[in-house]
Amino acid sequence: MAKDAPLVSIVMGSASDLEVMRPCADQLEALGVACEIRIMSAHRTPEMVSEHASGAADRGLKVIIAGAGAAAALPGVIAAHTQLPVIGVPIDATALRGVDALYAIVQMPSGVPVATVGIDAAKNAAVLAARIIALGDVEVARRLAEMTRQQAEKVIQSDKQVREETA
Repeated sequence: MAKDAPLVSIVMGSASDLEVMRPCADQLEALGVACEIRIMSAHRTPEMVSEHASGAADRGLKVIIAGAGAAAALPGVIAAHTQLPVIGVPIDATALRGVDALYAIVQMPSGVPVATVGIDAAKNAAVLAARIIALGDVEVARRLAEMTRQQAEKVIQSDKQVREETA
């Protein structure tokens, strides 16, 4: 069976970011959204980043998720080279615990937007990417709705349990 062409590209600046970003790929897989994982650096391999981002739409990608720590240039550089939605994941990689990366990602100049999730919140980046894709894909929309239903059911069951235990 042939593997589905990726709709989401998950990009990070170094292999050390993989621990934070792997849940992103896992969440996309759970939602039935094919993805790829790439490592490239805005500072060390800028041509590679430019080529990847500028050709992303032609390769069938719909969203790019970029995880970055410290100066967190990667999401912005990618956004400068594509019209696709870019979601930044600030990574806790310095003594500043990811706040530096968060500020870098959210302070993009006008006309170069990068959607941003919380520090180390790669799963939320996956859900946001799936919601973007679901605008044109009823199956992904259905799977997202089911995920939301299951999350609500867990809360309802937890509430029921705590009320029984504290009654």
